[in-house]
Amino acid sequence: MGKDLQRLLPALAVAALLWFFMFSPWTGGLVNFWLMMSISAVVLTTLTLVLTPDREELAVIEKPGRQLAGGIILALLLWGIFWLGDKISSWMFSFARAGVDAVYDMKAGLPPWGIALLLLFLIGPAEELFWRGFVQRTAERATGNKNLAFIGTTLVYALVHIWSFNFMLIMAALVAGAVWGFIYRMNARTLPALIISHALWDALVFVIIPIQ
Repeated sequence: MGKDLQRLLPALAVAALLWFFMFSPWTGGLVNFWLMMSISAVVLTTLTLVLTPDREELAVIEKPGRQLAGGIILALLLWGIFWLGDKISSWMFSFARAGVDAVYDMKAGLPPWGIALLLLFLIGPAEELFWRGFVQRTAERATGNKNLAFIGTTLVYALVHIWSFNFMLIMAALVAGAVWGFIYRMNARTLPALIISHALWDALVFVIIPIQ
């Protein structure tokens, strides 16, 4: 347990600092958001590979066809959930639409196709590899409790977005993180499908079929 926590806590501190720098109103505009997001993705991937003793296990892909299909289906289902959630939240909360619009304002500074490529091939995969493949996986080993690791990882994933002061973004991270985390909790071998789902969902909701 001790060695797992020694690896986990510093990595979480780095992730929290990166998200603070990207999203806080004091630092968010200092560097192009997509450049900073790409740097963060590289840092998180590096941390995952360096701090995971059995890193080769993360590259195991069982039943590739099912992983691909499952990832695509899950991404589409998540898009539908968020489309419905957007309509309900806009009806219930006067601030909801402004919060969603603020998220889409982040698209400035890079052409849509460039953002889509980054989300599909760098940012989405890196986040899932880090948050589920490293954080939740390591937390399971540290605590010996899959439920605690799932809940803790989901909450931390949502809370690192708190510096945006955007309720809709924080809730989006909470819901999406809960879905991916629960599936990982049930079967860690689904990590490749979750990586595909995260990457494709990012690109769908942010560029290809925006929820606006």
